[in-house]
Amino acid sequence: MLEDGMSEVEKQVYDLLKILNIQYEVIHHEPAHSILDCEHIVKELGNGVHCKNLFLCNRQETEFYLLLVRFDKKFRTAEISKQIQKSRLSFAKDEYLEKFLNVTPGAVSPMGLIFDTKKEVQLLIDRDLLSEDKIYFHPCVNT
Repeated sequence: MLEDGMSEVEKQVYDLLKILNIQYEVIHHEPAHSILDCEHIVKELGNGVHCKNLFLCNRQETEFYLLLVRFDKKFRTAEISKQIQKSRLSFAKDEYLEKFLNVTPGAVSPMGLIFDTKKEVQLLIDRDLLSEDKIYFHPCVNT
């Protein structure tokens, strides 16, 4: 932890957003470990949507994917497997979350892709998210 209570990972995310001139707003809350924990937080914020950030891999654990879908959308690995023409997708082990995205379970975020310097994780975004004006993400910490 840095002296202002921010983790080094979180600081790196904010630093990159500033460098890229991407506007953001920081909202602190109690730890949110699941999509259900986030639901009441996002309702209080008003417009915008939160999404499921799902870390997946193939059966051999050689290909990794970060899938973003609306929080309220049903998700089936078989459908995604078919769409991307990869068989047998499943949830990746927690150790891969830390290895590739520098995050822990409950704090999965597309912001973690900045730590995937070897570009080993492919980002998949559900088409329904593209029409949203605002999407909420954690900065690699769930508070």
